[in-house]
Amino acid sequence: MRALNIQLLVGFEQGLILASIPTALVSIGFGVVGILWISCSSLFSSVSTAQFLSLGTALFDVPAQAQNNQGQMLPITAQAKIGGQVIQLEVAKTPQQQALGLMYRTALADDRGMLFPFDRPRVVGFWMKNCKIPLDMIFLRNGVVKAVQVNAPPCQQEPCPTYGPDVAVDQVIELRGGRSQELGIKVGDRIAITVVDFQQ
Repeated sequence: MRALNIQLLVGFEQGLILASIPTALVSIGFGVVGILWISCSSLFSSVSTAQFLSLGTALFDVPAQAQNNQGQMLPITAQAKIGGQVIQLEVAKTPQQQALGLMYRTALADDRGMLFPFDRPRVVGFWMKNCKIPLDMIFLRNGVVKAVQVNAPPCQQEPCPTYGPDVAVDQVIELRGGRSQELGIKVGDRIAITVVDFQQ
């Protein structure tokens, strides 16, 4: 059976990139499998502009903070109990927030993290472009840890490596680099995430 590719033409400020994606990633007859490249910046991004890409959806521009190298500070709207400790989570809900992620942040407290929720399970890839600090990434499905990436370093030279398992997940938590080891997180652990509202 001949291998086929889907080609996507992605536009950036500096020009166009033709991205070729194998049809092995496509579920024939059932639509396109959701594939995301997100985190500190989208996999498909330029130096000054980050973009979020999901097959079958449009490209979204990252908020202007990314272009001004200010990053984003989202409200705490969820928390996770990990290793007996409560981690307060900023929740990146929108495509723009997920594309920006923790870009440009220079510190992340031990009891803080960022949650990336997805509307359905999908294969995801994170990279560290425009990140200033190492990060841990906890990949979850139905609250169960499927993979842990420890101390992913900031990308210093392109092409930047990507991080993520080859299985579908529906949530990802980012923590300070090394924090997942300190908390003893391992594959198969269950992490309960609850919604909170500190304004009440």
